[in-house]
Amino acid sequence: MKITVCELPDRRKSFDAAWGDLVEHVRDENSDLVVLPDMPFSAWFASSDRFDRSVWAAAVHAHDEWEHRLRELSPAIVMASRPVDFGNERYDEGFLWEEPLGMLSVHAKSFLPDTKGAREGSWYDSATAEFIPLEVRGLRIAMLIGSEMWAPRGYDAETVDVLAIPRAGDMAELGDGLERACSLAQHTHAYAVSSNRSGTFGGQAWIISPEGQVLGTTSADQPFLSMEVALRATPGECRHFDVFAH
Repeated sequence: MKITVCELPDRRKSFDAAWGDLVEHVRDENSDLVVLPDMPFSAWFASSDRFDRSVWAAAVHAHDEWEHRLRELSPAIVMASRPVDFGNERYDEGFLWEEPLGMLSVHAKSFLPDTKGAREGSWYDSATAEFIPLEVRGLRIAMLIGSEMWAPRGYDAETVDVLAIPRAGDMAELGDGLERACSLAQHTHAYAVSSNRSGTFGGQAWIISPEGQVLGTTSADQPFLSMEVALRATPGECRHFDVFAH
């Protein structure tokens, strides 16, 4: 299985150009799983603590409009998050997209920060904390969204093959995100794979082994990272991966 992570710009004109580059990269690499940043299809709006319904509606609309563009990454599975309305409530909802099934809800963000640049609690609701992996193509795939890496509870050990972590910046107040992701990979015995917004948001997507080893990261010069992992059975039906780095 080949996994692709990325860092993508927040500015919409720059994003459009970067998307074309990402599509080309995914096709060249024959990727099986692509992880995108947190709510990638709109500019980041949660830096303000004042909710603006028109801004929220525009972000929801942008993600709806971009849904058909996910086919450009097919046949890869795509994971990211999006803003959604659910009755009178609003959520940051993690999704998995796969042809021909389309969009599947994976997880809704339950741990919302209230720090400079991330006033998420002013924009959407905290979901009930549920951490249930989704099985796709024989893989147990799970998601944490951004600051949920620091939530007091999460996925249990040995229940996850791939832990996807879409991000929209990193909050220094919470600690070192890469170090925390290494601990989560060890705890879940999973590959921790994360994508982020670039520029002032910090960038640096990563792929981390189940042993907590950083296998690769992106940079401003190399915004895409693809790595092949081979699934194999081990005694006692416990599964893990061998890694082939590029």
